[in-house]
Parts: sequence; C-alpha cells; structure tokens
Amino acid sequence: MTAQIWWKSATIYQIYPRSFQDSNGDGIGDLKGIEQRLPELADLGIDAIWISPIFPSPQADFGYDVADYCGIEPQFGALEDFDALLAAAHARGLKLLLDLVPNHSSDQHPWFLESRASRDNPKRDWYIWRDPAPNGGPPNNWISDFGGSAWEYDEASGQYYYHAFLKEQPDLNWRNPELRAAMLDVLRFWFARGVDGFRIDVLWHMVKHADFPDNPANDAWQEGEPEYTTVHQLHSTDQPEVHDVAAEMRAIADDYGARVLIGEIYLPVPRLMTYYGNEDRPGVHLPFNFQLIGAEWNARSLGALIDDYEGALPGGGWPNWVLGNHDRPRIATRVGAFQARIAMMLLLTLRGTPTLYYGDELGIADVDIPPHRIQDPREINEPGIGMGRDPVRTPMAWDASANGGFTAGDPWLPLHDDWPSRNVAAQRDDPRSMWRLTRHLLALRHAHPALALGDYHAIECSGDVLAYERRLGDARMLIVLNLGDRPQAFSIPEWAEGLAVVASAQGGDDPAILGPDEGYILA
Repeated sequence: MTAQIWWKSATIYQIYPRSFQDSNGDGIGDLKGIEQRLPELADLGIDAIWISPIFPSPQADFGYDVADYCGIEPQFGALEDFDALLAAAHARGLKLLLDLVPNHSSDQHPWFLESRASRDNPKRDWYIWRDPAPNGGPPNNWISDFGGSAWEYDEASGQYYYHAFLKEQPDLNWRNPELRAAMLDVLRFWFARGVDGFRIDVLWHMVKHADFPDNPANDAWQEGEPEYTTVHQLHSTDQPEVHDVAAEMRAIADDYGARVLIGEIYLPVPRLMTYYGNEDRPGVHLPFNFQLIGAEWNARSLGALIDDYEGALPGGGWPNWVLGNHDRPRIATRVGAFQARIAMMLLLTLRGTPTLYYGDELGIADVDIPPHRIQDPREINEPGIGMGRDPVRTPMAWDASANGGFTAGDPWLPLHDDWPSRNVAAQRDDPRSMWRLTRHLLALRHAHPALALGDYHAIECSGDVLAYERRLGDARMLIVLNLGDRPQAFSIPEWAEGLAVVASAQGGDDPAILGPDEGYILA
C-alpha cells in the first residue's frame, strides 16, 4: 500500500483514554497506559489508533470541553508522554489520530474568558453572542443536544452565548476569520508533531445560519425522546459554509502528505456525501458512516443499506463503516453475543475503512452503572431516556488480575461483570473467542488485498442470508452471513465453487448450509 492511501486499507481502532489503561493507579487511563498496551494492539492486527480527546480540560464533558488545543490534560500525562506514545506507535507501524473538537471550547479556555470579559473585547466575536429576544429571553428556540435552551445568559454583558452542548462548552464562531486562523493553526501544530490525522468532532455543527432564525418544530416528537429533537436542527447545523471550513482543513492535511481527516456527521446519506467535497475543492477524506449503528439488523435491510450507500458515493469517494463508538450502545447489546460475531465479520469484510471501538473485540456489552456512580452529564441532565453514555465507556479488561489489569486503584467506572473471563488474556488463549475471530479477520484483510481494497458486488439472496463478493483483479472472495438464529440454505455461485473456507463465525465448515448466526469467508 502506498503512503498516500494507507487509510484506505487500514482498520482504525478507537481508544477512550480514560478507560483503556491506567499506569499510575488513579483509576483513570492515561497516555503511558496506552503505550504500555501497544504490543497487544499490534498483536490484534489493527493499523491505526484514534484517541478520544486528551487536551487540557475541566472535564465537564470528559475532554470534549477543551481549555487548550495545543497541550495535554495532566490526568493523561504531559506533552513528552504524547511524543513518546506517538514514536512508539510509529515504531510498531501504527498510525495515530487525535480527536479534534473545533465546534466548541471549554468556558475556561483563555479565549472564552477574554470573550466574556466585555462586549468590546477583541475576542468577543470569537464566540457566538446575541442580544435577548425583543420580549426578553433566549434569542431563538434552539435546543442544546444535552437538553434545555442552547443559549446561556451572561449577566455582566446582558447578552446570551450559544452552546450546542453543555453551557460549559460555548460554540466557537467559525465566521470570524481570526478565530478560524487560530483553529487551523491547531491542525498545523499537531501535524508538525507527527500526528497522522484527526477525527473531527461534530463537523456538521460548526457553522450556524448567519441570521439565527428559529428551528422548525418537530411535530412527530413524543414524550420520552430527547428534548433537542423537539425541533429540526435546520438552521443550527449543516450550513453550506461548513464545506469551506472542511476544504480549508483538507488543504492543510494535504500539505503534510499522507494524513487523513474523518468527520463526525450524523446526517442522511445524501447530505453526508456532500462532506466529501468535490474534485476542485475536496472535503474530509472520510465522512463517518454510522448507518450500521442504528440499522435494522436483518439481511434485507442491511443489504439495501449497503447498496444505497455504495450507490451514493461520489466519484473518488472512499467508503467507511462503524459498528460502535463512545456515544452509542455497544454492538453486543444491540444484536446479542452471537450476532456480534456476524457484525464483526460484516464490518471487516465490507468495502471501505472500518473503525473498531475498543472492547468490541472482546464482545463487551453495555455495563449497568449504579446511580451513585453515574458520571455522564447527558444522563444527569435527561435521566432515564437511554441517552447516557457511561455504559459504553467502561474500563478495558486485559487479564484476570484485579480490575481486569486496568488499574491498581479504584476504576472511575465499573468494569463489565464477566471481566474475569472476558478479557484479552483469556480470549487470546481461546480459539473460539471473539478476540481470536477479530484477529483472524484482521489478518485476512492484510493477506488478501481483495478484502481491503477490492470492489463490492452484492449477491442476490433470500431469507436471513446476506452475501457479497469482494474482487480485485483476478482475486475473488465470497462472504456469506446468516443474520438469523435458524439454519439457512445458500446456493454457492458457480464461480466460487473452487474456493475454500478461510473463516467462519461459529466454527462451521459448510457454507451451503449455514447454521444459526453463522458466517463464512471463502477465498
């Protein structure tokens, strides 16, 4: 693979740093801990790590409230620890991506402290300030994603500032050229340090309608749904000017060579595709494709979803797939332990760049968090409606020692109950484990360019079977998956009759009769 397209054939592994490995006994993961576990990651076979935010932060939203874009949060270490981690990752052939949070900062960032100081401060316009509505109250009806008005009143200046998330996370004003230049310099700082790319947080939120009109009401909203869905975010997100920002970021990335930009964007596929940009003005390399996270888990729905996504890609646009992340329920909870194996096989055999969330290679499910241990402000603000994220952010289990080898102290969140058996060391020794299946699938991606880079061709099926071909030149591979819990017959295409089974989800050997929750790769 050439340096220019390393990210096309790579598997990206997301690390939530608070929960990966603690090196100093404070119960919170850190950079030295990540470096300590690089051998296990290399053994698994991933190609790149993406680390959720590690910048200095008051931790109101666990790092997504940044107080300094060019430093390291002391809980995680120091800049020297980051440099050591980066060098160690590169020495093992692993790429490293950071999580950039450009939509909003912390309310403790020096920029915001200046902006808040007075109406005539030079940095006032670096954030979004508005006068109260004519009859008093917030300037419009925009709702924070974490509940309540998205506007916070500042008594001293008599204006409101906008925050799409917590009030401790004021939104930056990307229409201000000085702010824009300062934030783009952040990319240059980390690229010059050797970082291989960025995941860009809530990219579609970054520019708002210049006139701040009310968002239209969502007449389909029902009690028990998140408050922010009471309106359609028509004017507060996905504005045309955001593509200029993405293009500027892309130009900087391209200046540094083989780097990648991945945009977090929760939008319908047609709007998602616009974030690739065009040939004259390219956008991010990979607008995150989250469809598998919320998909109906059946063969026909998934087949149509894949076909529609493939058909919507613009010329030169490279696909990508995601099964889970730090904000959404884990795959093992959504589809069950047996189908989680099929899901892993799907993720690692579809055309495009896959992103694997830490712990999914063990089949960890969402963890029940006792009320007195809840940390997530989203759950605290809107309790009991299923928006809490703590259950998917719990510590990694490495072995059967205390706290799964994660920490010598008290872990900041509880581990999954079955950590004494569901850990890396135990699953490495079990040929039937989820970890061993994941490692085998990753090895196949490295051994067979058709899996990593080949074309995708759907194969017509019925019932619970989803099947497709991956083809590169003369190399052809067949993937057959049973999305159900009953045996399924499958007619092997004539061209594939000479192929051999190189992987199975449940240990079977006959792709013509798929057992329940079974899947095969033939090569």
